[in-house]
Amino acid sequence: MWNDIRTLNTITRAMLGVLLLCLLYGGYKWLSRQPMFDFRVVQVRAVKGASLHYVDAVTVRSAALPRIRGNFFTADLQAIRTAFETVPWVQRASVRREWPNKLVVTVEEYKVLGTWGEEGRLISADGFVFTANLDEAEAEMEGKLPELAGPDDSAHEVAARLADLRKWLAPLRLTPRSLSLSQRYAWTARLDNGITLHLGRAAERDVLKARIDRFVSVYPQLSLTMAGQIGSVDLRYPNGLALRRRGQSPPVAVPVTDAESAT
Repeated sequence: MWNDIRTLNTITRAMLGVLLLCLLYGGYKWLSRQPMFDFRVVQVRAVKGASLHYVDAVTVRSAALPRIRGNFFTADLQAIRTAFETVPWVQRASVRREWPNKLVVTVEEYKVLGTWGEEGRLISADGFVFTANLDEAEAEMEGKLPELAGPDDSAHEVAARLADLRKWLAPLRLTPRSLSLSQRYAWTARLDNGITLHLGRAAERDVLKARIDRFVSVYPQLSLTMAGQIGSVDLRYPNGLALRRRGQSPPVAVPVTDAESAT
């Protein structure tokens, strides 16, 4: 072998290659430990086209910065992203390095829709349940938030149905102040004029819409004849509804056809 020049050259090149890789790795390790690459700036900004309402420097400094490890070369960006997504009001975060010692974090905040259940939690407009400061949310929304409730796996559906009810009730200029889905999947809504709607079990959106349409068709006449007296409306009947006056125990049955002809 020692007389084989080609083999010796191959071995020499391989050894030089290994030596070079070792030198490069050693240089990288030395360079990565230099203080100049420690993160000096952490820039937190909103996603394009949005602004930050709840995430501020104080929140980031207390909740996220203590969990950042490493520098420009050694930081685990996935771990940093997870740290920022534990900050109250942060729904999603993306992280990137910027040479030589800057960390840029892009944050998407939850868009609050209302409260969820009885545990002080909130629900976002796209149906995610999260925990944050209720006072901050109500200050931003300039008023009391709608109250939503239901099984936890129904949050997306409840959020979607609240949006539907707002649209369907718009001709009456009424707004739902609460919407709940029971464990038996029966819907109940309370409106901003104090009326409670018992909507019953409606697995399909069209069924729920038909019941709201029935209410919309008769309410203008009922509001004239029973102004301020309606406590609740039971829409679970196939061809009518039942009214309960405020303070009244038994409901008053109203056939839809009669009510519609009166209008």
